[in-house]
Amino acid sequence: MNKRTCLYDRHVALGALIQPFGGFDMPIQYTSIIEEHNAVRHHCGVFDVSHMGEIIVSGPEAEKFINHIFTNDVTGMPVGRVMYGMMCQEDGGTIDDTCICKTAPNRFFMTINAANIDKDNDWVRKQSEGFNIVVCYKSDYWNQLAIQGPEAEEVVEQVLHLPCHELKYYTCKTLERFDETILISRTGYTGEDGFEVYGTAAYIRDTWDKLMASGRVKPCGLGCRDTLRFEAGLPLYGDELSATITPVMAGLSKFVKFDKPEFIGKEALLRQKTEGVAQRLRGIELKDKAVPRHGYPVLKDGQQVGEVTTGYRLISVDKSCAVALVDSSLQLGDEVEIQIRKKRFPGTIVKKRFYQRP
Repeated sequence: MNKRTCLYDRHVALGALIQPFGGFDMPIQYTSIIEEHNAVRHHCGVFDVSHMGEIIVSGPEAEKFINHIFTNDVTGMPVGRVMYGMMCQEDGGTIDDTCICKTAPNRFFMTINAANIDKDNDWVRKQSEGFNIVVCYKSDYWNQLAIQGPEAEEVVEQVLHLPCHELKYYTCKTLERFDETILISRTGYTGEDGFEVYGTAAYIRDTWDKLMASGRVKPCGLGCRDTLRFEAGLPLYGDELSATITPVMAGLSKFVKFDKPEFIGKEALLRQKTEGVAQRLRGIELKDKAVPRHGYPVLKDGQQVGEVTTGYRLISVDKSCAVALVDSSLQLGDEVEIQIRKKRFPGTIVKKRFYQRP
């Protein structure tokens, strides 16, 4: 049986379409994906992302340990900073991508993907042997809302009375509310400005109710969360990152700090970076309105050169686009085809970010 978040009854009451995702019964949409997508692009939308997992690493060697398992470099990272990166296998394959908040000296708050919670928790605990740290699995305690869109700052300050205007992108802070600790970060997964708020189930339910009563936000499901992140060129674990798709193959080398002394997967990733990879992720813009989907073949001169990882008819720019894992010989501007059922549709290799915030 799938798990349910603390807001499940609210989603049902609002008539949401509920489907399994990452081991949870989650809202996919309330009205329509297009309406919810546009609410985030132009106003403010709210997502229940309480299905995400949380792990807290603390102790004298917390920084050393995070650097050991994380591709980015947290050396000297100030309290209140948020950093994105990956955890990798020795062969460079991706275990998960994650955002890490430094919430206090020697204390790191890690957010992980719902489908990977058990795997990540087991792996982190295994790697922690020999380090002077404490690893706490806190997914049953923390719940999370994502408040996203150009009006998000006003909504958070005026409706929730959480001061946030001073937070810069990828920073966070903790606040005391109703005798409990709240974490708020200026982060998101939509390509828009926004915030992610973490708290207990009771706090998140109360926060959701205040937001809905305000009339200033639209509840949004995971359907538009995917269209929004895809337009903005943000990867989804299981599609653009996986045990067989490394950060280098995914074009995420800027989040891999090779000048660190060591981290798990460094040798394999450095070899890929210096010697090249056989396949890499590329964007494809179709010349037709046909919609490419995960797994559809990509062809060049009649020969298959890869396959689609994600594809959509983009809502914000009205184009059919895909991201695909293809032969690394393909360059920007190259002409390819995508096989959609029995027909082939011409397209052009482009950058993976299809939408830029004005």
